[in-house]
Amino acid sequence: MKHTNPLLAGVEGGRFITIGEIMLRLTPPNYEKIRMASSFEASYGGAEANMAITLANLGIDSTFFSVVPNNSLGKSAVRWLRSNDVHCTPMILTTPEQTPTHRLGTYYLETGYGIRASKVIYDRKHSAITEFDFSQVDVNQLLDGYSWLHLSGITPALGGNCPEFIMTCLKTAKEKGLTVSFDGNFRSRLWTWNEARDYCTKCLPYVDVLFGIEPYHLWKDESDYVLGDWKDGVPLQPSYEQQDEIFQHFIERYPNLKCIARHVRYANSGSENSLKAFMWYEGHTFESKLFTFNILDRVGGGDAFASGLIYAMMNNYRTMDMINFAVASSAIKHTIHGDANITDDAQTIRDLMNMSYDIKR
Repeated sequence: MKHTNPLLAGVEGGRFITIGEIMLRLTPPNYEKIRMASSFEASYGGAEANMAITLANLGIDSTFFSVVPNNSLGKSAVRWLRSNDVHCTPMILTTPEQTPTHRLGTYYLETGYGIRASKVIYDRKHSAITEFDFSQVDVNQLLDGYSWLHLSGITPALGGNCPEFIMTCLKTAKEKGLTVSFDGNFRSRLWTWNEARDYCTKCLPYVDVLFGIEPYHLWKDESDYVLGDWKDGVPLQPSYEQQDEIFQHFIERYPNLKCIARHVRYANSGSENSLKAFMWYEGHTFESKLFTFNILDRVGGGDAFASGLIYAMMNNYRTMDMINFAVASSAIKHTIHGDANITDDAQTIRDLMNMSYDIKR
């Protein structure tokens, strides 16, 4: 019997669009600390951009929407996306009149090694996407013709008009019948835990595929918060039973959710991690294989997991293959420099999924 994905029922093809900020990434070479660096390796990244790039490299028709300044940095970011087969037609390149500070967000990555953890320093305040007036954007037209929209909690955390714009995108996508995926992606340097939970919880009624179980309120009693959240006390590395219980509470509260997936990280050191994942899908909770690997570049691992799962869903993988492919996608990303999982051969991920490490000739 051929497996069909209920999330894509009635959808012709699979056109993917995501919305967010793309940033310039500056990294000291050779695992150096920032205070020691005399040079930086330049690339571009950002959670939603990573998603689009990964899926485009795997052959999915992928579009990225963002706002960047109409200068050399903004144009270079667009060229980077296009070089990875991402459609950038709807992107907006702004003038100083539209976005007065006229800048592309930047972040500095100090890559960890061994017992030393990685560190990120953001320099993205007043970036073009935060200063742009999104009332100029026809969201209905922006999303027209797509089957899948992916958003994250990072973009609304940027402030400005971003929170209202992302909520409009969510509501419009549901009205148009798109499959909507959402990744909370909490960033403590952008907003507080409670701010993130308050906003992201409002997104849940419009979501089909949810990545991660935080930052969201899942109150035991909506009329009495003193009783706490169902997630209170659940460890970062939960048992199958603990994770299954949390999934069940999400589904009871938000029956619109058709899939919930989260990966679980075991940090053996700054250079060696293990990953596995849990997924609720079609009424059951599934647990993936455990993958252990050495780390070349950890940033973007969560995005690789999410994009891997979306790819597997779009290609009608069987359920266990879906979750194992997603974790394998994340594991491979840890061996690639840069933010995105630039793997243009899905077979490479499937080989890892099946624990096949032999050279391919």
